[in-house]
Amino acid sequence: MIEKVFKMSSSDLHVIEPVIKDENIHFMHMVLGEGESLKTHYTNANLYMTVVKGILSLSLQDEPFKKYEKGTILRIPINIKMNAQNHDKEILELYVVKAPKPEN
Repeated sequence: MIEKVFKMSSSDLHVIEPVIKDENIHFMHMVLGEGESLKTHYTNANLYMTVVKGILSLSLQDEPFKKYEKGTILRIPINIKMNAQNHDKEILELYVVKAPKPEN
């Protein structure tokens, strides 16, 4: 088999799962319900966030929250303070790609 197959969950319940973590990239799948959030942290790689479902509320470097709807792809540089939350009733689903993979 030439290809390698990866699987991710298809739940509407809270999910933060690494799907691919290899020498090239980290690919994460996240599902957040209303009022749920990621822990505020500094990005450890260049990352690309794709909003698959719902509306992402995002604050970078302590700026006010901005909202990003389904179909939006964001590029966020390394070492940026990030606070990602779901402020809305609809389930928020994200794909996050870190490329190149984090050093730590």
